[in-house]
Amino acid sequence: MTTQNNKVLPKGITQADFDKAISEFRSLLGNDNVLTEEAQLKPYNKIMMPVEDAAHAPSAAVTATTVEQVQGVVAICNKYKIPVWTISTGRNFGYGSAAPHHRGQIILDLQKMNKILHVDADLGTALVEPGVTYQQLYDYLEDNNIPLMLSFSAPSAIAGPLGNTMDRGVGYTPYGEHFMMQCGMELVLANGEVYRTGMGGVEGDKAWQVFKWGYGPTLDGMFTQANYGICTKMGFWLMPKPPVIKPFEIQFDEDSDISEIVEFIRPLRLAQIIPNSVVIAGVLWEASTAGVRRSDYTTEPGATSEAILKQIQQEHKLGAWNVYCALYGTKEQVEVNWNIVTGALKQLGKGRILTEEDVGGTEPFNYRAQLMSGIPNLREFGLYNWRGGGGSMWFAPVSQAKGSECDKQKKLATKILNKHGLDYVGEFIVGWRDMHHVIDVLYDRTDPDEVKRADACFNELLDEFEKEGYAVYRVNTRFMERVADSYGPVKRRLEHTLKRALDPNNILAPGKSGIDLDTFKG
Repeated sequence: MTTQNNKVLPKGITQADFDKAISEFRSLLGNDNVLTEEAQLKPYNKIMMPVEDAAHAPSAAVTATTVEQVQGVVAICNKYKIPVWTISTGRNFGYGSAAPHHRGQIILDLQKMNKILHVDADLGTALVEPGVTYQQLYDYLEDNNIPLMLSFSAPSAIAGPLGNTMDRGVGYTPYGEHFMMQCGMELVLANGEVYRTGMGGVEGDKAWQVFKWGYGPTLDGMFTQANYGICTKMGFWLMPKPPVIKPFEIQFDEDSDISEIVEFIRPLRLAQIIPNSVVIAGVLWEASTAGVRRSDYTTEPGATSEAILKQIQQEHKLGAWNVYCALYGTKEQVEVNWNIVTGALKQLGKGRILTEEDVGGTEPFNYRAQLMSGIPNLREFGLYNWRGGGGSMWFAPVSQAKGSECDKQKKLATKILNKHGLDYVGEFIVGWRDMHHVIDVLYDRTDPDEVKRADACFNELLDEFEKEGYAVYRVNTRFMERVADSYGPVKRRLEHTLKRALDPNNILAPGKSGIDLDTFKG
């Protein structure tokens, strides 16, 4: 047996036991599916958080192609008490990337499990493996002339429906609340057993992708943002492609307009006049996705001045807030709802409404229209060019869909970001009654001072928002335990009770969402 001589080992694991485990992984998966060399592991160690790469370095990565192989990986991990961090297609940029929570954890990469197992065009359902990307599924529907459309995150082409749904991501169509549209999971548990949620446990059942609940307790949600099992299949609902999709934008010139915007949008969303997840994007979010860099305007350190923000807004024909909506249905339905929207806007007395006829093909309108129409793209990666330097942490507090709440959150976030010499780059995503307030804390990881400020900034954002009763719904791996604490001790004790029952060896992604038997003291 060849000794690996790894620079990184899982915590508490000897080199000898690690070598034995690697040998068994190779026997199970083949040499090409067991990665231990530094160059092989580089894609799994791209860090965008304010920490050294080494803090989250994996000891190895393994790739599986079947459920049986996943079961085999779990068995080996149990035998040697090796923790395993599971990923699927994407790299989770903004929320920690693909790197494991703890240094030394091995990566289980499921991207080679990439089969579209079933699509029912009549019922609008799909069953896929974790490695299926949004682009792959989109192409499948288009190539087979299946009149269904997807809702996905942005950037979407390389991400996948299973992984995004497991992290409770959101999209931009009427089916934008992704976990709500999930129906049926298959999971490999820590003991190697295969569990199917909902109707999936019934032999020969035909309703697994159409009826969520099954019988008894509904457990699907327990496995999202958690580490109780490894999801190997997921069913979800697809939206019938309507005869007409009418994307449009409403621009508002003043930052202070946010409160009125939300009050204008909320009744239209609640009544489903505007049925999709509406985006209210700030000027820097839209400018960066259209290719604008901060260095185009200033090289001065610190936060970007209000004068420059106004200059960017004017030169690139953007609003201080840019509201993206779409109408769906027959020509007659769309026309009726369009009249309602334009009438409400006229009553508001501000805002410029723009359609594809006005600005179609230009950015950022084009990529927003694609997202609302179920067409994947990668345009939102432009965010990382605003400041440059590879630093990004998404801060995502949830708010009520009330103007006063959104105004308060925006002012508080801007104050904290500017205090640390950083910019507010954010958007609100309007659910039925909630707002996902997504702020990209962008900074230069090559600048040690800026790294320190970014870390302090994120901590202060968490602290100050928590004081005001605002909690985040997702967070990067560095801050998972910190955020878990904000949800209270009862929730934490229950989560760890489940962990002890389902995964007593603590091998499945310890640290995910703050769930870790080795560190929890409650």
